[in-house]
Amino acid sequence: MQTQTAQRILRSYRRRRLIVCIGLAILALFLTLSARFVAERKVNEQHMLSFNQRVISTLESILIPLGDTNKDITPLVGMSCQTAQVKMLEHAARLQTVRSIGLIKDGILYCSSIFGPQAVPINLLQPRLPSALPLLYLSIDHTLLKGTPILLSWTPAENSSRDGVIQTINIELLTGLILEPERPWVSRAVLNVADSHLEYGKGLLQRITVAEGEVSHEMASERFAFSVTTIGPPPGLLALSNLPTQLPLALILSMLIGYIAWLATANRMSFSWEINVGLALHEFEVFCQPLLSARNLQCVGVELLLRWNNPRQGWIPPDVFIPLAEQQNLIAPLTRFVLEETVRHIDIFPKTRDFHIGINVAASHFHEGVIIADLRRYWLPAKAVQKLTLELTERDALPDVDHRVVRDLHRMGVNLAIDDFGTGQSSLAYLETLNPDVLKIDKSFTAAIGTDAVNSTITDIIIALAQRLGIQLVAEGVETPQQAEYLRSHGVNVLQGYLYARPMPLSEFPRWLRGNNTPPPRRKGHPVPVIPLR
Repeated sequence: MQTQTAQRILRSYRRRRLIVCIGLAILALFLTLSARFVAERKVNEQHMLSFNQRVISTLESILIPLGDTNKDITPLVGMSCQTAQVKMLEHAARLQTVRSIGLIKDGILYCSSIFGPQAVPINLLQPRLPSALPLLYLSIDHTLLKGTPILLSWTPAENSSRDGVIQTINIELLTGLILEPERPWVSRAVLNVADSHLEYGKGLLQRITVAEGEVSHEMASERFAFSVTTIGPPPGLLALSNLPTQLPLALILSMLIGYIAWLATANRMSFSWEINVGLALHEFEVFCQPLLSARNLQCVGVELLLRWNNPRQGWIPPDVFIPLAEQQNLIAPLTRFVLEETVRHIDIFPKTRDFHIGINVAASHFHEGVIIADLRRYWLPAKAVQKLTLELTERDALPDVDHRVVRDLHRMGVNLAIDDFGTGQSSLAYLETLNPDVLKIDKSFTAAIGTDAVNSTITDIIIALAQRLGIQLVAEGVETPQQAEYLRSHGVNVLQGYLYARPMPLSEFPRWLRGNNTPPPRRKGHPVPVIPLR
């Protein structure tokens, strides 16, 4: 049952760790794809913006020289066509985008750079002219390439609104250069001048229509009265359609993040981390179970037991967390905690050398004299009168115990006991090398008294062995008067078990010692599960 509980707890930590790592990997995948989506959308928006800026700067570079041409040509208005035409041809030749230049006097187009002298009312060709204000607008050519789109620039003379210069720009040729769509970002491009619109491949439009699922973006020139509208799929939709190409890299990155998280949580999301947190948050509590003299039933000592009320897992039985702590090399910190608590509550125990305080210690704590250093740090400064007994459990590799440490313990006046004797790697040889002061008969042998002939015989052998070697005996798990009488009659001097007292918090021990019956132990208002500690 305890093994299943331990496995359940460990599985719980592994499951939580796996969930966290998978969650972080999925989050990394989501954030990576989101970042790529945002970046790609921004790139798409930048492509549309760059397209508009390029069109505007190109058209502005074409229109800027027209101003210089107007300055040179406007003074020619009123001169004879023969005199002005040569000058107009020079400018038209220099400005390759200008189809023709015309001079208007009193509303009459009387001179053209192409056709020479004429006498055509300008309003018949372009109803908007003449005008008192400069104009830039789109129209249809009615003279040279009839029906083709043109861009007209009108500059009135200084003293007359009916006189001026008109320049015709071959905008249809330019649209093939500056308005050709740049897919997939720009599927349509429209030049807007005044209330007319020129789209690449479609000619002049009265209005701009945007199909469902497309978006438009307009940018106006800061120097001239025109703007450019680009139409295409939403930048976000383009970015979304491009995400599958980013998936392999995002998956690699997310798996890397998940792996790093798995490594990073190896300690934090583990049982060892849980024990360290429990120690830091004072979740552990020291209990004690009295040891009674078989002769007069007087309390001659206590065994200190560790209990853990884990708010995340509930009460964790000692049979679960002690072996796990040993596996994680955390049994020594738990033992130090017990030592600290023992010293802190030392005044509750009878101040006599005959009173024994037993503490469970793992064999690993003996390596390189660590237990000696801990006793000098915690136990010796307290100058306790009571006798300290370190209980080594036989599930540990007892032959690996440093025998020099055992010798130092005896010199310090600390007793050594072998706990659960007969259940582990029993060896008569190391009884002599370890020279224990106490053998504790395991509760399984005590329970067999009167019911199991084989185990009862083993119990008799252990008792006889201890008596022959002069080692004190303590019987654990005494639950019935028959067991107590049997052990007493066979020379077992100290008894421990539920027949006399259950494990209790240290704060309840003085009351029990005064002879009061102790109710089932409680801690912070909650009953404590009574499970023997090993």
